[in-house]
Amino acid sequence: MGGAVVDDGPPGVKAPDGGWGWAVLAGCFVITGFSYAFPKAVSVFFKELIREFDVGYSDTAWISSILLAMLYGTGPLCSVLVNRFGCRPVMMVGGLFASLGMILASFATSIMHIYLCIGVITGLGLALNFQPSLIMLNRYFSEKRPLANGLAAAGSPVALCCLSPLGQILQYQYGWRGGFLILGGILLNCCACGALMRPLCPPKKPQYLEESPPTAAVGEKKKLLDFSVFKDRGFLIYTLAASIMVLGLFVPPVFVVSYAKTLGYEDTKSSLLLTILGFVDMFARPASGLIAGMKWVRPRTVYLFSFAMVFNGCTDLIGSQANSYGGLVVFCIFFGISYGMVGALQFEVLMSIVGTEKFSSAIGLVLLMEAFAVLVGPPGAGRLLDATHQYMYVFLLAGCEVTLSAFVIALGNFFCLRRKKKDLKAEVEMAVTAAEKEGLNFGGDGEEDHEREEEPKEKNKGNVNALKATEEVMIVKEMGENGGEDTL
Repeated sequence: MGGAVVDDGPPGVKAPDGGWGWAVLAGCFVITGFSYAFPKAVSVFFKELIREFDVGYSDTAWISSILLAMLYGTGPLCSVLVNRFGCRPVMMVGGLFASLGMILASFATSIMHIYLCIGVITGLGLALNFQPSLIMLNRYFSEKRPLANGLAAAGSPVALCCLSPLGQILQYQYGWRGGFLILGGILLNCCACGALMRPLCPPKKPQYLEESPPTAAVGEKKKLLDFSVFKDRGFLIYTLAASIMVLGLFVPPVFVVSYAKTLGYEDTKSSLLLTILGFVDMFARPASGLIAGMKWVRPRTVYLFSFAMVFNGCTDLIGSQANSYGGLVVFCIFFGISYGMVGALQFEVLMSIVGTEKFSSAIGLVLLMEAFAVLVGPPGAGRLLDATHQYMYVFLLAGCEVTLSAFVIALGNFFCLRRKKKDLKAEVEMAVTAAEKEGLNFGGDGEEDHEREEEPKEKNKGNVNALKATEEVMIVKEMGENGGEDTL
């Protein structure tokens, strides 16, 4: 990729952990809600679209699928745009796209127009808001970042609880065309949220530093998309685990209502299960962020994340045996807790792995990998249901996939840490040996005359090299002490 000045936080600027960061958090809360809840909220219009365009339910289901594919699959594009233009302008343009797509969809004359307007245009607009909002949240919070991530993630269940009933009211009062038009206006709030993403300002320099000529480092340019994150073993493990996880993570919320209907329960009572799940999820996310921010827990956030995935997977496995409404209610309560924990921790773990500087590229690449799994997961579960006509196998498959991802990230983290500690120990020993050799080679007296003449220079060089080696030892030791279990 071509070089450009990256929109990283300015060097020397500490995350404020408050102040304007709370406004950024509020904007991220709204954006997260729109991004995750909107694909589900649009589904309330599907019956009207089926009647209007004389299509099947599977045809309308592609609307949400395309929207989600754009949200996840355009991650690298969002990373490039953020690194080139910054978070604020990208989000404001994204808000215009999200609104424009819904407004144009209100004039649609075929289902293909809906695919293009809502799926592609609105999906791209939401993607241009979601990723930059997480990047800004990462820059504004450090010590309180787990809590901030949990609060921002709570926007998803809150928005779902609000947008779904709102969609039904709009459909009843104004029809699907009027509903799309009003929802397009509501999505203009993404522009307001984008305006909140004020870049961090570097500290004022003394006058004598401002007058000094610019150094080469100031003009240094970085890549628009940093593929060096693939050299990080922790990032690779996380990406693999996250891709496996999303194969089954979103399956139960899609099928639980239909599962209840096949057991003979009415539509209203079956739909209440999602409300219960969303209500529990709403409180589980900030609570998980609060726990992850504790002094003892934060260095072990990866293991808390893997526990959340095991919890979610086991809930699916046990819930597959539910054969009554009460059993499904219990399943939704525990699924809501585990689902909220996963939602609150997934990006916090990624931030701790790659750091602030590479997060804008890392999240784009991770979302691209997850996009394939998102497109394969629910349809694959649907094929399994068509073949077996048993929801039990659908939930069993989802539980196995999520549980497998937990073992991938936990075991990968454990063995990567052990290897990393061995590597650090080897680096320390090599640095110490190098320092000792420098002292031996340049500390003694020379025997020849020309060596005596060069002795002061060589001693000076030896002292410099020894000093560098000593500094390397200190850096490596510091890495060993501070790295700990904080990163993969």
